[in-house]
Amino acid sequence: MKNFTASHRHARMTARKGRYMMDQIRGMNVNDAIHLLESSPRRAAFFIKKVLKSAIANASQDPDVNLNRLNIDKCYVDDGPLLQGRLRWRPGPQGRAMPFRKRTCHLVIHVGEEG
Repeated sequence: MKNFTASHRHARMTARKGRYMMDQIRGMNVNDAIHLLESSPRRAAFFIKKVLKSAIANASQDPDVNLNRLNIDKCYVDDGPLLQGRLRWRPGPQGRAMPFRKRTCHLVIHVGEEG
């Protein structure tokens, strides 16, 4: 059984928000997953749908693969580096400066033919 992979590195969202959607589509048929992602109002769904379509396009390069039988084998979200590699600062109470992090994540999806 062949696996096909697609990834999006340095996606501009937190890993926690991406993991919520990845947990919902893990193990699904790709057609059902695309339908779920298109109907979801979450921002992470847009990024994940693009990665999933890229994995399907990678699988379509192999003439032996039936695209309607593809399932999501593995999918995960890893933490990426902070945007521009540093903390940002915003005003805090009593003249202080409060740090905050602009996070990124890496999205990875593996699809394979069921059988």
